[in-house]
Amino acid sequence: MKLIDEDDKEISEINMTPFVDIVLVILIIFMATATFIVEQKIPLNLPEAKTGENKEIKNHQIVISITKKGLLLDNKPVELEKLKNLLKKEINSKNPIVLLRADKDVKFQKVVNVIDVCRELGLEKYIVETQRKY
Repeated sequence: MKLIDEDDKEISEINMTPFVDIVLVILIIFMATATFIVEQKIPLNLPEAKTGENKEIKNHQIVISITKKGLLLDNKPVELEKLKNLLKKEINSKNPIVLLRADKDVKFQKVVNVIDVCRELGLEKYIVETQRKY
């Protein structure tokens, strides 16, 4: 007669607890990164235009946001004096398009200053983002 040891029994069930833990962690990571992907733009009170369009640009674009507090280059704060050096790094052999997003309460002189810096670097293609007026 052979004695059966407790350790020699076959495992007939799978422990689901580690699997559930891993799935929940992956779900949390997915939810956290999904909100960052969707919320790429800085919220601005854009000016309204009857002819405003929602176009997706497929070419390389440089996004410059102008708020009351200052400038943002690709959602990162930057000083006007340092903008030229940072834009030089952004420019490739391609001719990028500059997307200007300015709060409607910002003085137009700030927008002109940014355009001057871009023109000094040879950037001539601009898109001014607006909200569509209904």
